[in-house]
Amino acid sequence: MICTTNCNWSLTEVMVGNLTGFLGRQFAGRVKNFPTAEALSAVSETFLRKNIRAGYRSPYLLELAERVAGGRLDLESWRSSSLPSGDLFQEVRSVKGIGDYAAGNILKLLGRYDYLGLDSWVRAKYFELHRKGRRVSDRTIERHYAPFGRWRGLFFWLEMTRAWYDHKFPF
Repeated sequence: MICTTNCNWSLTEVMVGNLTGFLGRQFAGRVKNFPTAEALSAVSETFLRKNIRAGYRSPYLLELAERVAGGRLDLESWRSSSLPSGDLFQEVRSVKGIGDYAAGNILKLLGRYDYLGLDSWVRAKYFELHRKGRRVSDRTIERHYAPFGRWRGLFFWLEMTRAWYDHKFPF
């Protein structure tokens, strides 16, 4: 998720491709997996900047990998956390490099849909769908989805990505 912040999708693809290409383990022929925390923590910030093209994200990726590899952060515990979503959101936000956008989207991946995870792409999509292209504040977008309660992030994401599926499933 850190590789998706403050950049276009093509740069995200470059960073993730470089991470898997340089640091992933090969399986099934030429396919490589996403690198483990141990593999990522074994490289330098300079390597991440130069070879991965992670830019300012480099120290954040490195610190996250070092914390996970060293047992100081258990990301897997987030999957089954009994914390209320607000508290889990704050815990995720406490990781350097993870802001509201990334934390909201990480919670969605964990089955917690309380947060929208607003970025430039979904804001533009919202403006197009609901405001005839006119910009509005994040608060206005949040108020629009508030009636959906703890499912607001799911409704939001499904609406923002509906066009991706309409042509495949026209029902």
